[in-house]
Amino acid sequence: MPQPHVDSSDLGRMTCSLRGSVIAGSWQTCVLKYTAGFAGIDDTGSLKIVTRYATDSGIPQFDDPAAPNFTTVVASNGAHLQLRYDVKDFRRPWGRTLQLKVLQGYLRKGDVITLTIGETSGGSSGWRMQTFAEDTFELKTLVDRYATYVYEELPKSPTFRIVAGEPVRLVAIAPSQSIPGKKISVRWKLEDVWGNPVGRSRRTSYPGLPEGIHRIKVTDDVTGLSAETNPVHVSADAATRYWADLHGQSEETIGTNSIERYFRFARDSAFVDACGHQGNDFQITDSFWQTINDTTARFNQPGKFVTFPGWEWSGNTALGGDRNVFFKEEGGAIGRSSRALVEATESVDSCCPSVEDLFTRMEQEQKQRDVMLVPHVGGRYADLARYHAGLEPVVEVHSAWGTFEWMLDDAFSRGYRIGIVANSDGHKGRPGASYPGAGKFGSYGGLTAILADTLDRDAVWEAYQQRRVYATTGARILLDVQTTAGHTIGEVANVGRGESLELSVAVAGTASLERVEVRNGMRVLKTLRTYSSRDLSNRIKLLWQGAELRGRGRQVNWNGSLSLDAARIESFSTINFWNPEKTCEQVGSRELRWESITTGGVAGVILNVNRLSGKLHVETSQRNLHVEISKLAVKGRQYGAGGIGKQISACRLPPANGPRDIRTTVRIDPEDLGQGDNPIYICVVQEDGHMAWSSPIYAVV
Repeated sequence: MPQPHVDSSDLGRMTCSLRGSVIAGSWQTCVLKYTAGFAGIDDTGSLKIVTRYATDSGIPQFDDPAAPNFTTVVASNGAHLQLRYDVKDFRRPWGRTLQLKVLQGYLRKGDVITLTIGETSGGSSGWRMQTFAEDTFELKTLVDRYATYVYEELPKSPTFRIVAGEPVRLVAIAPSQSIPGKKISVRWKLEDVWGNPVGRSRRTSYPGLPEGIHRIKVTDDVTGLSAETNPVHVSADAATRYWADLHGQSEETIGTNSIERYFRFARDSAFVDACGHQGNDFQITDSFWQTINDTTARFNQPGKFVTFPGWEWSGNTALGGDRNVFFKEEGGAIGRSSRALVEATESVDSCCPSVEDLFTRMEQEQKQRDVMLVPHVGGRYADLARYHAGLEPVVEVHSAWGTFEWMLDDAFSRGYRIGIVANSDGHKGRPGASYPGAGKFGSYGGLTAILADTLDRDAVWEAYQQRRVYATTGARILLDVQTTAGHTIGEVANVGRGESLELSVAVAGTASLERVEVRNGMRVLKTLRTYSSRDLSNRIKLLWQGAELRGRGRQVNWNGSLSLDAARIESFSTINFWNPEKTCEQVGSRELRWESITTGGVAGVILNVNRLSGKLHVETSQRNLHVEISKLAVKGRQYGAGGIGKQISACRLPPANGPRDIRTTVRIDPEDLGQGDNPIYICVVQEDGHMAWSSPIYAVV
């Protein structure tokens, strides 16, 4: 008698209770039901539910029914199931893995496994969704039917869309410069609590303004939300500057959403003027490299939006560490650090395993087209002991990964002439407006200001090559630095032995200025302030900052509290508390408690107290601080905590809403200038934690 036909390719099917659109960062209960296919699942076989490594959705836990992200599983036939979670247990970029292993039993065809992520019956708030919008959030499902640890992917895995929540703030961006009387066009958007744009961005025209520094107030009539724009320098001869984020990834590598949407976000939602795409080279096939080139060519619009093709050389730290590779035009070659995730049949060009191999390959490319490399810190960090002056004009000091002033120290201590830039290195599909979310990123993404007369590839490229750029932590701070002899940022100024150097410095901030440092390398020569000790008020600023180390494990946990033994807290505000889940709360009239991390940058609080008496007591997981409030002054007190620049500091501030602009001349004395190169530059620190760094003027004695 003939046997009935059975389909051995039947892997089973998975259904999901979440469909359609789900609010970013919301709490949900996700019920997944797997119905076994032809072979079932044998004893010790398993399922894997895998999400992208970039996601910051809540991590499933199996022990506390009352805690967030509680997860349960049950088999319809009573088989015993074991749950395990691993942040990296599948092929990149699908690292985050929830494994369901079948123990003490097996599954037949038609048996059902029910997995509930965010089970709330025990008091859990549910499963916290990822905090950033995504067109197709996928729960990739794989099955090991035969207990061989060979996983087969289901033909169809559950997907749904992550969308923005309700608007909580308005962000308005104006051009950084204008001429008197010329109409100004302001672009603005609404954002939810996690930084996702809500609805479409808008544009409003305003009448021309007189000479000076202006900030324009924008209000949304529907929500009532309002905000001021970045400063606008209105002058007939104001320096023209544009804003860029050249460093981020899309879902074709380890990021989120498509490369098409990546560039649209930068242009239409972040309002940057220039953008690049930097996927990890070991994930870029020849086909996707062609897509990158085609996409940058299509989005590049001189006068409106400038794009550059490129890729990230992602070599191991021991082989040189991360470098961004940019071409001024399409058509350049790709020299991968490895083919870790690219089949030999998917790539033609040979690899460049070490950074020296990369330098050699790009020297050859330079004979045909313009090439630029940018050392930076991401997961890996660039080893600046290995450096190519002809290819690497700038160094990245800040990204969503953190702030890395030690990169400047590495460069200056070796005598390199470099410009200073910042980018996002974002993985959430939000170039130019890259909020860190709830994952391991610790900072808001950076921006680079480009001093160029026109917005096109030639002018922008030339600005990078000549170091006419400066970096910010994402705020569009106006910064002008030049010598009285006319040398501007990036240039070389010869100074006679025994002569002084005079600088003209102008800063227009996006918040009250705390200080402006004039530096020679990493040495602070002068500190400029808009106030003196006579202007101090009852406001106290407490900061914690730094990183554990240079590599991936740099995140520092600063969970802690402060208390006052005599004064009372009348109000407080937080600094760089980007993650709404990590909060600072007041407990009674004299105490604050918080959860906070840093990854090289700063975080903290500003207190307004009723009187300047008694002690300030600070306890954190890193170190404690106890200081008499009356002894705090302008400079304050600093307390080291090891690591890379880890420290706690406290100082007093003037009244709130202080000056945001400063314009002055600074004299650098001969004794502050050493023989040879002196990288003279400005570091701006605002009360709100945002910073800016000018590229140096290299004073040569």
